[in-house]
Amino acid sequence: MDQQKITPNAQKRYDVSKTDLPLHCPGKQMSLWDSHPKVYLPIEKTGHATCPYCGAEYTLI
Repeated sequence: MDQQKITPNAQKRYDVSKTDLPLHCPGKQMSLWDSHPKVYLPIEKTGHATCPYCGAEYTLI
């Protein structure tokens, strides 16, 4: 059974872990058909990243 996808860009802040790397927006659990193109975000060095398309903020926990 396929896992239910969550709505992309529904939130403006997301906490991510090392298992989510490499980080991209929309994320792994988000549907892609109704969102912007996938973009990889460099979060490893600073622990923070912002998507240039939707402005979602990601924090590495």
